[in-house]
Amino acid sequence: MIKKNQLLLAILLPLLLLPLSQPAPHHACDSTNPKTTQFPFCNTSLPYHVRATDLVSRLTLQEKTEQLINSAAGIPRLGLPDYEWWSEALHGVSNSGLGVHFHDPIPAATIFPAVILSAASFNVSLWYKMGEAVSTEGRAMYNLGQAGLTFWSPNVNVFRDPRWGRGQETPGEDPMVVSLYAVNYVKGLQEVGKEGNFDADRLKVSSCCKHYTAYDVDSWKGIDRFHFDAMVTLQDLEDTYQPPFKSCVEEGHVSCVMCSYNRVNGVPTCADPELLKGVIRDKWGLDGYIVSDCDSVMVYHEKMHYTETPEDAVALALKAGLNKNCGFYLSNYTKNAVELGKVEESVVDQALVYNYLVLMRLGFFDGDPAILPFGKLGASDVCSDDHQLLALDAAKQGIVLLHNNGFLPLSPNTTKTLAVIGPNANATDAMLSSYAGVPCQYTSPLQGLQKYVSAVSYEKGCANVSCSDDTLIDGAAGISAMADATVLVVGHDQSIEAEDLDRVSLTLPGFQEKLVMEVAMAAKGTVILVVMSGGPLDISFVKNVSKIGGILWIGYPGQAGGDAISQVIFGDYNPGGRFPFTWYPQEYVDQVAMTDMNMRPNTTANFPGRTYRFYTGKPLYQFGHGLSYSTFYRFIKSGPTTVLVHLLPKMERTNIANSKYPTMPNLNTDNQAIDISSINCKNLSIDIVIGVKNAGETDGTSVVLAFWKPPRSGVRGAPRMELVGFERVEVKRGKTEMVGMRLDVCRRISNVDEQGKRKLVMGLHTFVVGSSSEQQARHHVSFRLTETESQAPQIVRHVA
Repeated sequence: MIKKNQLLLAILLPLLLLPLSQPAPHHACDSTNPKTTQFPFCNTSLPYHVRATDLVSRLTLQEKTEQLINSAAGIPRLGLPDYEWWSEALHGVSNSGLGVHFHDPIPAATIFPAVILSAASFNVSLWYKMGEAVSTEGRAMYNLGQAGLTFWSPNVNVFRDPRWGRGQETPGEDPMVVSLYAVNYVKGLQEVGKEGNFDADRLKVSSCCKHYTAYDVDSWKGIDRFHFDAMVTLQDLEDTYQPPFKSCVEEGHVSCVMCSYNRVNGVPTCADPELLKGVIRDKWGLDGYIVSDCDSVMVYHEKMHYTETPEDAVALALKAGLNKNCGFYLSNYTKNAVELGKVEESVVDQALVYNYLVLMRLGFFDGDPAILPFGKLGASDVCSDDHQLLALDAAKQGIVLLHNNGFLPLSPNTTKTLAVIGPNANATDAMLSSYAGVPCQYTSPLQGLQKYVSAVSYEKGCANVSCSDDTLIDGAAGISAMADATVLVVGHDQSIEAEDLDRVSLTLPGFQEKLVMEVAMAAKGTVILVVMSGGPLDISFVKNVSKIGGILWIGYPGQAGGDAISQVIFGDYNPGGRFPFTWYPQEYVDQVAMTDMNMRPNTTANFPGRTYRFYTGKPLYQFGHGLSYSTFYRFIKSGPTTVLVHLLPKMERTNIANSKYPTMPNLNTDNQAIDISSINCKNLSIDIVIGVKNAGETDGTSVVLAFWKPPRSGVRGAPRMELVGFERVEVKRGKTEMVGMRLDVCRRISNVDEQGKRKLVMGLHTFVVGSSSEQQARHHVSFRLTETESQAPQIVRHVA
């Protein structure tokens, strides 16, 4: 009996392993099936729209409803396999969605830093390269049957409130930074490039910008995203919440937008025809599909009670412009909704056409992927040396040096003994952040530091980041008292801040503050404090602790975090990251409700405003703060002093702000706010050249930040200052590099008024190079109207 079972196992085992050892991607129009290849939707010589329309015309109503959800059922008679639309790739291919599976031959993927840390690099070319690497790994996994082609990433919500648990997923609080991150990461994911040699309609993988819109409350003091109604002004919607999504569509050419759970001004976003069809589809021109966040349609019916019946809910969503439902509501209730006359079948057809057009552009209907572009990608293209080095580089570029008393970098020659302490000192999973897959490998902070110092002692100090008891602190202080230097790694993990978990405090959890103070008091040598978190923390208690010689913020640094941290601490990498968000004091969150969506300050309501653009209080650290081991000086080499602005011909003007001047505003009046729809914006830009000198002893990279301060009057609610340009530049010691910035006037130098209209204010504008924590350079530009209409802009330049 035993021998018989062994023989049976020997026969069956290879068969059981066959799907894993010889996987194949799902695709339609299989050339080995002569019946299906004769369909027009399989004819690659026809336009995509013709093919998609042909396919939809062949479906029954029941089949159509089954295609409206993320887990789309196969249709054997048409040669359509099952397809799972939900895959994730926020900062590496992730198995958070249903479409990705890690096993042999691809058991892992490259996990880059959390988006918030990559954003701190302020490096658009890095963001694009990350997208390229992730899409290569995603496409390789698709070829081996382990992933889909539609990835619901990135998250482009603005990090409005420091307590938001998902702030770590975003590129920060500034709409322009978020927009540029989104555009570059999306392009890196989607663009075919040299490999494909096809036109722009082709996609490498499909990207999806989420969560549209004004979504950034998950679960705070009993208020959750499934019931929250975001009350947003037209002004805030236009200049804060919408720009990243607009950029995704218009510049990034993203092929998907995901609507969110929340309501905006009373209407669920996935049921709002103005937000979906009106703005995304018709105004911005989305070439792709609109998908709901998972179960959003169910949420607004069953939790918000927004509709009377499930059929009403799906009809409302489809008519609003929703094309794909993550969840099952559309498959369960659309057929009834059509039969009850609540929605036309033609609306369902149009939704499916939008969905299939994206799969067409991905090559899903072009036959065997092995003979198509990217068909040769395989297991060797995942976790490649190049990708893992890029993940390390991304982490190093983002790390921010908050404070340095001259003790950093540490010297491996004089640091003979090192104490490594903290609940995150030997972190692995915690470094990965949310929406992470299985990493190629880990290097924890402890492991990274052990590469520099042989005599390393380690104590956690707290059992975990919650640090609910202090029994381990004495042991941690004890090893600090014996070491030449101490590295103390504190902060958060996903048990403190995450999806569906917002914070209520900005202080370190539990007894972590006590751990820091007692280790610092006991330390023989300097203490380097390392903060691992996705959002800001109030660490003001350490500012006057002399033993703390340096402070680093490392976000969630991804799989190579330990190497990145140690290379910065020991000087093999000169830090250059900058904060993409404001560090507020604890008093801020005691004063401000997370659910207040207003950006602008209101003195009557004792509301101090949000983000560096509007906050009137004193932050712990400003947006853009970040130090270096080098000393950089910045100066403005050249820039215009006056820009002459021309109006469009009279018949083309739509709105000039001041009705006293129906034909021409007063040419000599400063602070006039002119609607940009009345201005000849074509080629209206200003060029500024900025010099960056490295006066230090170390080569380094400098992030050059250019801020704009609008005139004090002109548009009510104008920001205090606003980032209008940035560049990351490498400067060798003793050398000077020039950085050029071209600023689009109508887009970057305009204010949004209370009606949500963009206005260009005449008069004197100030440009400031550098954050408030560094040496700054200023330049003034005067904007003037001219009597002549519709001419090229005239710029008077001044060279310093």
